[in-house]
Amino acid sequence: MTAPGLIVAAPRSGTGKTTVTLALLAAFRHRGLALQAAKAGPDYIDPRFHEAATGRPSFNLDSWAMPPALLDALVGEAIANADLLMIEGTMGLFDGIPAGPRRSGASADLAARFRLPVLLVIDVAGQSQSAAASLRGFAAHDPEVRIGGVVLNRVGSERHVRLVTEAVAPLGIPILGAIPRDPALALPERHLGLVQASEHGDLAARLECLADLAEHRLDLDGILRLAVHPRLSDAQCAVLPPPGQRIALAQDEAFSFIYPHMLAGWRQAGAEVVPFSPLADQTPPEQCDSCWLPGGYPELHAGRLAAAEKFISGLARFAATRPVHGECGGYMVLGEGLEDAGGAMHCMAGLLGHATSFAHRRPHLGYRQARLLADGPLGPVGTHLRGHEFHYAALLSAGDDAPLVELADGEGNALGSAGGRRGNATGTFFHAVALD
Repeated sequence: MTAPGLIVAAPRSGTGKTTVTLALLAAFRHRGLALQAAKAGPDYIDPRFHEAATGRPSFNLDSWAMPPALLDALVGEAIANADLLMIEGTMGLFDGIPAGPRRSGASADLAARFRLPVLLVIDVAGQSQSAAASLRGFAAHDPEVRIGGVVLNRVGSERHVRLVTEAVAPLGIPILGAIPRDPALALPERHLGLVQASEHGDLAARLECLADLAEHRLDLDGILRLAVHPRLSDAQCAVLPPPGQRIALAQDEAFSFIYPHMLAGWRQAGAEVVPFSPLADQTPPEQCDSCWLPGGYPELHAGRLAAAEKFISGLARFAATRPVHGECGGYMVLGEGLEDAGGAMHCMAGLLGHATSFAHRRPHLGYRQARLLADGPLGPVGTHLRGHEFHYAALLSAGDDAPLVELADGEGNALGSAGGRRGNATGTFFHAVALD
């Protein structure tokens, strides 16, 4: 079977599209549908909530960071064994960066490329008829992006719903649900977005409540009728090669930010991924020939990591003969020290010479283009990559290691060299997504 699909998007961030997406996924799963969820843009956290709601891994679709052929391949694989593909948008529907045609990173790029309808979630708190004006603009803004239906969020009363519905009626766009204002529906957040799914002890109960909400407040049959089969090409795509044949992958609450398509690509290339937990004081497995420390929240666990003597010494032994690469949080752990939010300094692995701080927070968010300055786990020297930075940590000291990459932002503006390399250890705040 191949699944039809749709995109859940919104005019801006904070309108409740994640809540609506999870409610729909939970409700459709109750109905026995095999669901495949995806997240538009760079995001490590929302896909884990999708996974909890659907029972299968979610993945990312990023029109800026991923070449079109990779987007098509990922969607083609996703719909092969599902009844419905649901893509959760990022930010506002048309929000992206100035880039080539349909390469802005906006959710609208995906809607246009795959010819998928958009279910637009509108926060109508503080307005009624004005919602129709906003919807008219979104419906007319791009002729290749079709608004198939609307969910009204944070409605105040049945009269409120009636006023908005009457104003929207001339547009011919169906209203497929209305959700009342309820602060209890919001999921807790921290500096990189939502608190991770694994940290919610009541997540199963929350999903049950959302499924019940969807059954009573959303037109589930009408939303299912919106879905159409995506338009796909059969072009071949190049993926990032695995950094080794057997890859030791740090995986726990401190190291959880790695994109599913990366792991899938490594495995499809014949590599084996062997997880281990630094927080449990485990060492990289000896049978592996490379080690990957992904991003995550090491700043929340700095004391435990500093006290994990077996992990620290085992990582040093591993790096003496085999490559070790750290991305973002992993890069922080490879350095000399990490200052937590309270100002306490914790000794880290010391395989690279920099030190980082979470006490002096400053956002570093955005797409990045990278050129490798040396051979390493990310590829041979000169390789061009696309990815992003997404962190609040600051460099206390840069150290004197040779840089790993030359960076530019998503629009091509030079940002200088970044990261570090020493012996077999490499690292950078840059998260790699795909070959450029």
